[in-house]
Amino acid sequence: MTQPLSFNSRDFTFGVATAAYQIEGASNEDGRGASIWDSFSHTPGRVLNGDTGDVACDHYHRWRQDIELLQELGIGAYRFSVAWPRILPDGGTHINQVGLDWYDRLVDALLAAGIDPWLTLYHWDLPQPLEDAGGWPQRETAHAFVEYARVVASRLGDRVKHWITLNEPWCSAFLGYHTGEHAPGRRDVRLALQAAHTLLLAHGRAVGVIRENAPGASVGISLNPTDVQPATDDPADIAASRRYDGYLNRWFLDPISGRGYPQDMLDQYASLFQPPASLSADIAAIAAPLDFLGINYYAPTVVQADGRDAFLGVASVQPTREAVTEMGWVVRPSSLSSLLRRIANDYPMRELVVTENGAAYADPPPTDGRIDDPDRIAYIADHLSAASEAIAAGVPLTGYFAWSFLDNFEWAWGYSRRFGLVHVDFSSQVRTPKQSAHWYRDLLARTRSSH
Repeated sequence: MTQPLSFNSRDFTFGVATAAYQIEGASNEDGRGASIWDSFSHTPGRVLNGDTGDVACDHYHRWRQDIELLQELGIGAYRFSVAWPRILPDGGTHINQVGLDWYDRLVDALLAAGIDPWLTLYHWDLPQPLEDAGGWPQRETAHAFVEYARVVASRLGDRVKHWITLNEPWCSAFLGYHTGEHAPGRRDVRLALQAAHTLLLAHGRAVGVIRENAPGASVGISLNPTDVQPATDDPADIAASRRYDGYLNRWFLDPISGRGYPQDMLDQYASLFQPPASLSADIAAIAAPLDFLGINYYAPTVVQADGRDAFLGVASVQPTREAVTEMGWVVRPSSLSSLLRRIANDYPMRELVVTENGAAYADPPPTDGRIDDPDRIAYIADHLSAASEAIAAGVPLTGYFAWSFLDNFEWAWGYSRRFGLVHVDFSSQVRTPKQSAHWYRDLLARTRSSH
């Protein structure tokens, strides 16, 4: 295991991350409306074992305990998301003040504990009424998101200094509207491409609204780009990797960086994507200047050409002789360094932040209050080492958030996959820090004491 290189704690943020639907529970309490994930998880066959986020980690009721645990672990920054349907249950203009009050107390308690709140506005829980009206493929959803951003930022913007508009819009668009693996479970690539555009437009328009209501705040977006590699040196595989890079990476990175959509992908999608008449104005809005770009990284992607795939002509390949996590994802820390250097070179940003990185492993149950998870420790250590190598190469990386603080509802995998530094017994709701949590605590303590 490679030990992480040194980080300057005065300039570098270490944190942990969560998402509202994955931890909060209380799905029908205090005026919260239904989200697309409530509907999706309650549809038989959509989520493994029929799991739902109805209770999850019960964070809505146990948040004080969880903040105390964050403090005990020496966590200096906490990335969380706001549940849109807890704020605007109908997706419209009716504000649920009880929901806003809850986040108000959460933010105050974090600050009192010396923990910097990093707020994500959208982590996939679209209010169901907005989906009923057409969801993200409908342009009106962008307007609704901007209003939601205004409501939250006007309430919390005096204290929250780091804002993320969207988490992984690729997942919201393509897993939600193309493959149907995620909520709302629709399967139409045309809808997915329209959804991607609406999501990006919502992001761009919300940036200014956040800044108006949170003076001096730092605003960004979290994408899930990956290091795409061809399976062989065959020109067909190299071309396939370029198409996949366009699909997953450049379709989002290019427009937020002011380049508009990549022409090769517009050509690829010519029969599928109908740009709006207002495209030039939309592109200008999407390119709203950012203070940072969030990178969620877990694994590289290796692809080969495959004529059986009618969409991109691409198939992913599982590399052999490399370790994988319980998700089946290849563990290749060097790809994080490569990805960070590529983004810093191709898309100059003021700052990059790794807003998610972590691994699911089949942890043993607690024994005398101890859970050994050496594979997770090695994964985080090696990826931090790769991140520090990127910094040494000139990448303006300023933060790292481990995914995740708690074991939680892992979307379509339900409760079968555990990413947490902290074990959660979902029957008793007992929290048990794993050895990775203690390792991370000690790393942060050493980093602080060395500067």
